[in-house]
Amino acid sequence: MDDIRHTLPVDSNRFMHRLRTDIRNRGYAYQTEKTSAHWVKRFILFHRKQHPECMGADHINRFLSYLGNNRNCSPATQRIALNALIYLYRKFLDIELEPLDFERARQHQRLPVVLSHAEVIRIIEFMDGVHKLMVEMLYGTGLRLHELLSLRIKDLDFELMTVTVRCGKGGKDRVTLLPTSLQSRLQEQITGVERLHQRDMADGYGEVYMPYALARKYPAAARETGWQFLFPAARIGADPRSGVMRRHHLHDTTLRKHIGRARKRADIIKPVRCHTFRHSFATRLLQNGYDLRTIQKLLGHSDVKTTEIYTHVLGRGALGVISPLDNQ
Repeated sequence: MDDIRHTLPVDSNRFMHRLRTDIRNRGYAYQTEKTSAHWVKRFILFHRKQHPECMGADHINRFLSYLGNNRNCSPATQRIALNALIYLYRKFLDIELEPLDFERARQHQRLPVVLSHAEVIRIIEFMDGVHKLMVEMLYGTGLRLHELLSLRIKDLDFELMTVTVRCGKGGKDRVTLLPTSLQSRLQEQITGVERLHQRDMADGYGEVYMPYALARKYPAAARETGWQFLFPAARIGADPRSGVMRRHHLHDTTLRKHIGRARKRADIIKPVRCHTFRHSFATRLLQNGYDLRTIQKLLGHSDVKTTEIYTHVLGRGALGVISPLDNQ
């Protein structure tokens, strides 16, 4: 349950506890909290555990330059570290920094790894059970892995054939398509989850994790079938906040291992991650003639420029140009 916030000690004087509490009080997402805490720790360790109040802009410049030059971090990673340190000083410590002047990491234009439709089908053919269904959902909906794992039964609408993504990247909700070809198997999956939930209820469990304050606002909802995860874990575990025994969703490493084995059996040379199916989803839609704005909404990109990266991986090039050698 590593996507659930851990309980922090009340009135703790430890620096990182106070920082995490401040981040939570300002309403930031848990992933933002974990990322910020990670980079603040690395910053402190880089400067041999000096207290941040004893450091300043020069220390930040040295750390960020080290990331860009010695660690070869990408500009995006360097920017994430910068944002964490800016938050640390300006918002948490209320210290105004001098202008920063660090060496920027070099920008490299990297294209995403994309599988052809035939390659995706080959990988799927070497999978079975719930993991096969999950990969088909990734490719058929364009979901991110954590969005797929976080799906509840109520998020699927078989009348409108849509999937509602709750609190996706950036805390945004969106709606994407539900593949018609998966309808019957998804309904079978839901039936299996319902049976599992009934057994958990009979064993004295059956309460699922509820986000935000919904557990207090709707105390009975945690036991309702609609709130159960679409892809539940095989075992019940303890909630890290309250210690309550609950069935959470499948862990992300489980699916990654199955995809890795299927890739090898399918004799695919390209590196394949869960996110590769999202890239392949977008590229396939472009090949089928759908416009960038439509794909942008389905993927949940805030800027169409992010979606435009997929035009560079099409077989005909970025502008749909056919090579003169092929135009015969």
